[in-house]
Formats: sequence, structure tokens, C-alpha cells
Amino acid sequence: MAKIGYARVSTEDQNEARQISAFKEYGINKIFVDKQSGKDTNRPQLKAMLEYIREGDTVVVTEFSRLARSTKDLLHIVEELKNKDVELISLKEKLDTSLPTGKFMLTVFAALAELERATILDRQREGIALAKAAGKYKGRQPLPFNEQQFRDECGKWLSGEQTAVQTMQNCDMKPNRFYRKVAELNIRGAVNA
Repeated sequence: MAKIGYARVSTEDQNEARQISAFKEYGINKIFVDKQSGKDTNRPQLKAMLEYIREGDTVVVTEFSRLARSTKDLLHIVEELKNKDVELISLKEKLDTSLPTGKFMLTVFAALAELERATILDRQREGIALAKAAGKYKGRQPLPFNEQQFRDECGKWLSGEQTAVQTMQNCDMKPNRFYRKVAELNIRGAVNA
């Protein structure tokens, strides 16, 4: 029977040290850490943790919002843990899902986490709308694009002078934008004509 910790922060810039420290005090055997939003369950370390756990294990989180941001996702994860006979403990909420009161309170906390996320997104939308109205927010600025340079570099690529990767680097483009521009400007068709 192992104690497995699952930690999550929303971005690469955030630090999971506080969560890891809490796990060490609790005697966790193995820790899984995701650095991405909890808006859904498509997280590599969450999936790895769910594959790793075995019957009799206990999954520990510092708070339920680290595991999932939506009630539906949290309850789905809890059901998956239950089906594997794995307990879930939240240090902040001091809940144990092996007890009926813990299961009930888990549902309440999951709903609150979902409400918090929705409130944050609403505030963000309101802030952007106010900034737009004041002329302070213009949205994403278009990336610079020099069509002639792009055509010249693509000509070198299509003639075999350089690779597609070198062409992308010379144009300071990522693959998806590069190939989208190739299609938009019919670069390959112009060479074959």
C-alpha cells in the first residue's frame, strides 16, 4: 500500500514546491507533477498516476482543485480511484473519500472549484472588455510577415538548397504557420506551374 502524491500548477512558471513540501511531511512514496491547467483531465502526469496506482494505495492531493477544476472531472477521477480500491485524501480539506461524509463533501468542494474557475474566466472577460472599450487592449497583434522574403526562402527550399526546417528558421516561423502560408500563397503550385 503506497501513498502517491499528485501535484499540479497551472503553468510552467509556477512552482509546485509548496505542494511537494506538504507531501514530504505526509510520507508520500511517489509524486506525480503536472504543469498545466486543470480545465480537463488530459494531463500526462495525471494519466501516469492513474496507471501507476494499485489496489490499497492512497492518492494524496494538497487540495481537490489540484486534481480537477470541474465537478464532472473530479467525480470521474474519484470513481476511477474507487473502482481500483484506491483512497483519496485532500490535505487542505481534510477529507477521506472512504467515508460517506468525505464523499458528500468532495462533491461540494468540486462544485466550489468549478465555480471559482468560472468566476475567474468571467472576470478575465470583463477586464478585457473594459480594456478594449478604453482602447488599451487590441488583442493579439499579427506576427510580422515579409511575403517577398518568404517566397525567396521557399524558392531555396523547393530547389533543394536548404531544408524545410532551415527555411522555417530563416523566416522565424513555426511549422504550422509556415505550412499554412505555403498553402495560402500556393508556393508549391507556383513552382510546378
